[in-house]
Amino acid sequence: MDQQEEPLITGPDLEKSDPSFSQQVQRLHQLTIYGRWLFVGFLWLTIAPVSLWGLRTEIYLWQQYFTWVAVRYGLFYHPLSTFGLTFCIGMTAAVLVWQSRNILFGLPEQEKQRLEKQVYRIRQQGPTHPLWKWVCH
Repeated sequence: MDQQEEPLITGPDLEKSDPSFSQQVQRLHQLTIYGRWLFVGFLWLTIAPVSLWGLRTEIYLWQQYFTWVAVRYGLFYHPLSTFGLTFCIGMTAAVLVWQSRNILFGLPEQEKQRLEKQVYRIRQQGPTHPLWKWVCH
């Protein structure tokens, strides 16, 4: 009942042995991008409205008499709303910076290796892996 595990082939050897491997790594990277943006969208659809609702009286005052001091005090005295909005803005900025770095400079070697290992594990597990049909179809 002992199954022998295949040795992990990394780098150019794996790409030479299977031409579809780099395409599968690219698909997994696309899924990662979509997953991050879905998470950010989920935050903006759930946390942001609740946070803005908590600031509704201050927003009304800001519309009447806008000053930066009013914004500062409004955010200071509503820490949960401030944290919610800050979290949404921070996650959006983080995903934007991450994706911009990948577009401008390419994937870092460490990230490529992580994706390659994950594709290898998905291939090893086969159709029972949740990402099998999206990565290895």
